[in-house]
Amino acid sequence: MRSFVRTWLAGGLVILLLLQGRAFAAPAASMSRTDVLAKLCAAGGQDVPSALRQMLDGAVDASAADRDWAKRVVQGFSTRSLRCADDGSAFLTGPGGAVNAATLAPGASPDGLRAPLPSLRTRALLEQLDAALTLFVAPAAADRLAAVHTLERRGDGLPPGLLRHALDAEHDAQIAAGLRGLIVAAGLHSPDIPERLAAIHALGRDPTSQVVTTLATLRADPGYAEPPGVAAALDQELTQARWWVRIGDGLSLAYNGVSAGSVLFLSSVGLAIIFGLMGVINLAQGELIMIGAYATFCVQQAMRSVAPSMLDWYPLVAIPVVFVVTALVGVAMELLVIRHLYRRPLMTLLATWAISLLLVNLVRVGFGTQNLEFQTPSYLTGGVRLVGDFLVTWNHMGAIAFALAAFAVTLALLRLTDIGLFIRTVTQNRAMAGCVGISTRRIDMAAFGFGAGLAGLAGLALSPIYNVNPTMGTGFIIDSFMVVVLGGVGSLFGTAVASLGIGLVNVGIEPFYGAVAAKVVALLLVILLIQRRPEGLIALKGRR
Repeated sequence: MRSFVRTWLAGGLVILLLLQGRAFAAPAASMSRTDVLAKLCAAGGQDVPSALRQMLDGAVDASAADRDWAKRVVQGFSTRSLRCADDGSAFLTGPGGAVNAATLAPGASPDGLRAPLPSLRTRALLEQLDAALTLFVAPAAADRLAAVHTLERRGDGLPPGLLRHALDAEHDAQIAAGLRGLIVAAGLHSPDIPERLAAIHALGRDPTSQVVTTLATLRADPGYAEPPGVAAALDQELTQARWWVRIGDGLSLAYNGVSAGSVLFLSSVGLAIIFGLMGVINLAQGELIMIGAYATFCVQQAMRSVAPSMLDWYPLVAIPVVFVVTALVGVAMELLVIRHLYRRPLMTLLATWAISLLLVNLVRVGFGTQNLEFQTPSYLTGGVRLVGDFLVTWNHMGAIAFALAAFAVTLALLRLTDIGLFIRTVTQNRAMAGCVGISTRRIDMAAFGFGAGLAGLAGLALSPIYNVNPTMGTGFIIDSFMVVVLGGVGSLFGTAVASLGIGLVNVGIEPFYGAVAAKVVALLLVILLIQRRPEGLIALKGRR
């Protein structure tokens, strides 16, 4: 019993001594300001790397005051506002006067101060130290994000724990993601094998083509993959990363095809109504798209002058303005020219071509020939990466959403309103519609105006992602007619299906064989389909 008590007391005494030693252990050494300044000011500059390394190593456990001081000294050393005296004292000069470099207290600096000059071999270390300190002391997120990008290039040799400390104190999601990437990159080359394996698995959880390249490079290095378990981990993560990248590439291809199809639909839906209702080959349809884009520009400039704080919302404000302006232009075209040429289709073709030339030259005279500058709204900038390299960009997503909205509104107008019923009646059988009392002339005017307004909305949707100039409409007229003919004259669903199909074909072929080959293949497919189905993919039922 006594021996047990003695053993218990001895163990307790040892634990007490250990705790007491830990309690009275010296705290982590902070930056020795005098020592650092003495090395920076030493003649010849041979101690400068040691001083910078001392500040970098001390930044991990340094206090906030010491980090702020180190940041000011580093900036002063970089800009040569750090001045050294022969007696070993140092000062930081600036517009507000000189301060003591050790205490940052104002003080009069003696004459004959010299500014130590950073050498070329210390530039990289100085840049790394400045970025590391910025992670802790910079209040602006943009500055800390720039520091992360700097450390992506200058991340070698960082003291252990510095990035982890910065990550624990970071609240910005984008900066935190960058810091985690730096921690993983540092762990890949850690001599500790478990840490290296953890970094490999962490890298594989975010598969991109760059990650695949990194893993393949590491796997090809025999010395890196030699420790037990490293080669197996690299093979596992490399296989999974390649699989996810392939899935992302497929999704990206489909997304880009749908985006291109939505653009084709926006440029074709108005023509589908005009061509399907009246049989008018309107060669000025592209110029109506151009007018919509220029009307959007006018709304943007007006809001820039009247309500600059609301400038981000100019696309929404422009929707009714653009529709009304282009619809009025379409009504004027129908009343003044096209109405008198319904029985002469060749003359209608020539007349609309002349109108297109007139509109182009009017815009050239009024606005010039240069491309217009549009401010992309904040809610249409950037994007989000989902799988692999698949990036959903908000501007293309906005075009897709706008096309869906245009499709829904047009479908509701044609299916749920009286004017839509009259348009469908005239489209299916013009003579019978006139016999039952429908004013076909008014329906023609309304349909032409509505189709022109839809073309203007296409110009609104295209303005943030396409070059807007007087000749922009010529790039859409051929594709628009190809979509309308393939989908079925007058068929809204046919136009949507044809737009999506041609968009997917173009996007699927272009990366491999070029834009010209994609256009040729798409045109050949359209010709083959029309030979099999001359009435189009989805033809309207009715008597002709």
